[in-house]
Amino acid sequence: MTEAGDSGAHWGGPIVARHVADDVVDRLVTAVALGLYVTGQQLPTERELAAMLGVSRSSVREALKQLTDSGYLDVRRGRNGGYFVRADWGPRSAEHVQRQIVAKWSEFLHIFDARTLVEPLIARTAAARRTEADIAAMTAALADYVAAPDHDASRRADSALHLAIAEATHNPILVAMSVDLRARITLNLGAEPYSDEARRTALVQHHDLVAAVVEGRGEEAAAIAAVHFTISEKLIRDLVARAGAGGEGAP
Repeated sequence: MTEAGDSGAHWGGPIVARHVADDVVDRLVTAVALGLYVTGQQLPTERELAAMLGVSRSSVREALKQLTDSGYLDVRRGRNGGYFVRADWGPRSAEHVQRQIVAKWSEFLHIFDARTLVEPLIARTAAARRTEADIAAMTAALADYVAAPDHDASRRADSALHLAIAEATHNPILVAMSVDLRARITLNLGAEPYSDEARRTALVQHHDLVAAVVEGRGEEAAAIAAVHFTISEKLIRDLVARAGAGGEGAP
């Protein structure tokens, strides 16, 4: 018996395979290895993770216990307690990555492809349709990203920036497509794959992308977006290589 109404046929949907807690472990280990959550960062609460992944809190609780016992997480009690990332890689991380990513590699390739098609269109359209209110929203989100003091603040600003650009198209279907693609690439956990090098690259590209959209340079905005949205793809491909796993079309 599964814990969600989705059939589980598509990788970004609710987790419904074998023992549910084991699948939660696979996804969280992969998320940490990708930098969705970084060392020292607090994970979302049990309730939040259950909602993100479409499973019960008891399954999340069991998975978190497994991850604590195996050294990936520290648990802290008290008012400011919770689960905190202790290690980004463990002796069985490669197995978790293989199950979470490589087994569904063809679907990841579709996501990479869709992003390279859709996000440049969104950037080009935003450059043609942006309003003063849109410009203010993009500029504020960019400033927040530049000034972000930690990973949590950075991920919130990154999400707000790309949402502001999508909303500048004034087409709710394009906005929904962008949001859906982000959900899929982030394993339904709300943050793009991350590294310090990726952030440094994104800082430059975010500035250039916003400038092109604000100034109405549509083709340039599209070209920047086409490159920018390969950052997460590269980190995922690098992780697959690190796991020593090969799937059809994988590195």
